Amino acid sequence: MEPTGACSPTVPEPELYRRIQAILPKETDSSQSQDCYNKGMLRWTLHKKVQNNPVNSLSLLWVLIKELEKAERWNSRKNIIPLLHTLMYALIQTAYIPDELYKRVYDFCKRLLTYPQPYCTIGLSCTRQIKKERAIPGLTYQRMVIAEQRLKNNLYPFQERVFVLADPVVFSTSLTKVVSDDIEASVSSACSKGCTSPLEHMCSVVQHSIQANVGLEHSDGARLARALKDKGHDVEHYFQEVLAAFEQCAEESETLKSRLLQLYHQIVADTEPLSSGALCDYSLPNPDMSFYLWTEELDIWRELSKWFRSSSTSDSFSVSQDQDQDQYQDQEDFDLGDSPLELPSDMTRFSVMSNDSGIERDLPLSADLCIGGAALSAACEQGKSDQDSGKLSRKGGIKLRPTVKDSVALMQDTLEEHASLVGEGLSGGKGGRRAATLQRRAGSNAMQNPFLKQQRYFTAKIIAMGDDRVLGRLAKTYYNYRKREARRLFLTMKVNLQFYYIPVSTCKSHHSAVKENLHPLKGNACTLGSYLSMVDPWYSCNINNLGSTITKLAKMQQSNSGPTKDPFISDILSYYVRLGHQPVYFNIYFVKIHFTSMMKDSAEDVFLTHLELEFPDFQHISASLKEKQKKNSSEVCGAMVSMNYKKVTLSGRDTDKGLSLRMMSAHICAIPSSEAEDLNCLALVFNETTTKSKSNTAESKIRTNNIKIRSLESRSFTVTLDKDSRRVYKDVQSIEILPCLDPGYCVQKSMRSKFNTGEEKDAGLSKYMSKGLPLPINTFAGIIN
Repeated sequence: MEPTGACSPTVPEPELYRRIQAILPKETDSSQSQDCYNKGMLRWTLHKKVQNNPVNSLSLLWVLIKELEKAERWNSRKNIIPLLHTLMYALIQTAYIPDELYKRVYDFCKRLLTYPQPYCTIGLSCTRQIKKERAIPGLTYQRMVIAEQRLKNNLYPFQERVFVLADPVVFSTSLTKVVSDDIEASVSSACSKGCTSPLEHMCSVVQHSIQANVGLEHSDGARLARALKDKGHDVEHYFQEVLAAFEQCAEESETLKSRLLQLYHQIVADTEPLSSGALCDYSLPNPDMSFYLWTEELDIWRELSKWFRSSSTSDSFSVSQDQDQDQYQDQEDFDLGDSPLELPSDMTRFSVMSNDSGIERDLPLSADLCIGGAALSAACEQGKSDQDSGKLSRKGGIKLRPTVKDSVALMQDTLEEHASLVGEGLSGGKGGRRAATLQRRAGSNAMQNPFLKQQRYFTAKIIAMGDDRVLGRLAKTYYNYRKREARRLFLTMKVNLQFYYIPVSTCKSHHSAVKENLHPLKGNACTLGSYLSMVDPWYSCNINNLGSTITKLAKMQQSNSGPTKDPFISDILSYYVRLGHQPVYFNIYFVKIHFTSMMKDSAEDVFLTHLELEFPDFQHISASLKEKQKKNSSEVCGAMVSMNYKKVTLSGRDTDKGLSLRMMSAHICAIPSSEAEDLNCLALVFNETTTKSKSNTAESKIRTNNIKIRSLESRSFTVTLDKDSRRVYKDVQSIEILPCLDPGYCVQKSMRSKFNTGEEKDAGLSKYMSKGLPLPINTFAGIIN
C-alpha cells in the first residue's frame, strides 16, 4: 500500500468549477440525449480527477458548498440535489476537513429542512451525517469500509453485499462478459493499489481515521502509510484500537484526538517532536459484488440464506443471543428445501404410508406432537430406522404454524415501512371516500415515522439489470419471499432488503405488430426506467443511460480483447448503492386467472408494469382493421367482453362501473407515460371496434385499481404479464386484478379473525399497517415535483 498523495496533479479551482457546471442537469436535457449520457461520464471523471489528492478533494468541497449556497440564493432547486450528492461523496473520502467547512455544510443542510419534499428528507439525512462526521471525523468512511468489506470486529457488526441480477434474455454473451470483466477489473484495480485483503482495508481505515482527527499539522501521511505496510498482521491490533477509541471517546473530540495521536506515535515509533507532512487520501474501495445471470435455476432466497449463514457463522461477533438456535433453524430451513425449486438431490427421502383420513380432528389426542427438539429428534430417528428396515410406515409429522412472535415481527416490519400512511387502505374510507390517495409514495419516512427502525446487521442490495421483464420477475420474487416469510419467519428481521434498477434493453422489439399502436408506452421496453428518469434528473444523468454505455463497451471489447484497465460500470454501481437512499414505491398487482377448461384450476400471479390481453382469433385481421373502418364497413370485429371495475378519481370518491363491448385486445399499464398522468393506479386502454349502428361509446381509457374482465363468448384470450413471453397464459376465460395484499397484513388479519366475529374493520395496530405490497426502487431523490 504505497502512499498516493502525489499521484494526482493539483486541479485549479476554475477548472473544478467548469467541471461541476458541466455535470449539472439542465431544463433542455432529455433522458436519451447525448448531453445527458455525457453527464454521467463527466461526474465519474470528476471524482477520478480529485481522488488520491487531499488538496484536490478539499478544493472540490469548497467549490461545491459555494455552488450550493449560490443555488439557494437564486432558488435554483434543480441543482441542489446533484451538488449535494457530489459533495457528500467527496466529503466521505477526503482525508482532513477543517471545522469551518463542516459548519458551512451543516448550516446549509439544516436550511433544507424548511424546503418541501424531497429536499427536506435528503437535507435531514445529510444533516445527521454531517453532525456525526463533525463530532467524530472519519466515522462514515470507517463504517462504510467495515460493512462493505466484511471486516471482523467486535464493535460494528453490520455487513452489506451487492447482488447484481442480469436478465439472460437481455444480456447476450458479450454484455455479460463486459459487466463481469468490469467487476473483476474493479478487484484488480484495488489490488494494484494494495487494497484487496482485509489487512489492507484495515490499513486504509486506520490511516483515514488518524488523519481525519489529527490533521495536517501533527501527522505525516506518507510516513504513516509506510509504517502500516511494514506492520503486517499487527495492523489488525491497531485497527481494533482505533475502533475502540471511536467507541469510547465518541462524546469528547479532544480525548479522541489525543488517543489517536498516541496510536500514531506507536505505529511510526516516533519519539521526536510532532512532525507534519502531506496527507494521503484513500478512495473508497468498491463494495463486495456478486454478478448473476438470473436464470430459472437461480433462487434468490437461497442465495441470501447462504450469504447470511456464511457471514453469521464465520465472523467473530455474535448476531444474536440465540445464535446457536438460529444456526439450527437455518440448517433446518435449508434441509427442508423451503424453496419453490426442487429439493437437494443428495437429501434422503422417506416413503410414507398413512392409515388415517388426514383430517386433524379425526386424529386421536395421543397423536398430537409437540414441536420441541425431542419430538424432532425422535422423528429423524424414526425415519432412519425406517430406511434401514426398508418397510413403509407412518413418519412422525410436525405441523409448523406462525408463532405470535413471528406474527408480531412481520407486523413490526410493515409498520416500520408504512407507518406514515396512517389509515391507508385499498378501498373504503369515510363517506365512500378512498383512504389512500392517487399520489405515488416516494422517499424515506424518517420525518413522519413514529416507529423506530429495528437494526438489522445484514443489508442485501439487489440490483436488477434489464427491461420491464426483469422487474416483473423481481416483483414476483419479492411477493413469494414475503409469503414464505409469513409462513415461516427467517430472514425478515435479520436482513434488510434494498432494491435498485439499471435499465438495459436490446434494440430488437419484443412485441408483435398488432400491439405497437395500442399504447404509447408499448414501444418502450424500459417504461419504469423512463419514469424514474422523469421524476429524478440525477438518476437520468447517472443511471438511465448506463445500459447504452454497457452496449458500447461490449462493442469496444469485441474489437479490443485486452483486459479492462479502469472499471467504470462497477464504479457507477457503487455510487448508486451508496447514495441512492430515496425509494419510489410501485404497487404490485395481483391477478387471478380462470381458464375455459373446467378441468384446469385457476392460476394466481402478480405483475408490476404491464398486463396485455388479446384474442388470438382476431390477430390476422387487426392489420386490415383500419382500412375496413375507412371504407365504413359495418362488419363487427372483436369478441364480446364484460368489464366490472371501480373507477378511481382524484377526489377519492370511487364509483363502481360496468360495461360490455367488443374488442380485440387490451393493455393495462401501471406506469404513467407523462408527468401530467402520474397517478398511482392502472390505466386500461382497449382496442374497441366501432360501428355505424353503435349508439353508445365506451371510454378509451379507464383508470382503476380493481377490475374484472370476462369473455362472454366461446372465444378465449391470452394474457401476458410484464411483456414477458415466459409468463403467458393461454385459453383464459376471465381475469380479476386488484392490488396485491402484504402477507404480513394478511397474517395479522387472520389472527384477529379468530377472535372477532363478523368484524371487518381494522383495529389496534392493524389500522396503521399498509394493506398493499409495494416494490421500493431506490433513487437519488425520489420524486421531484
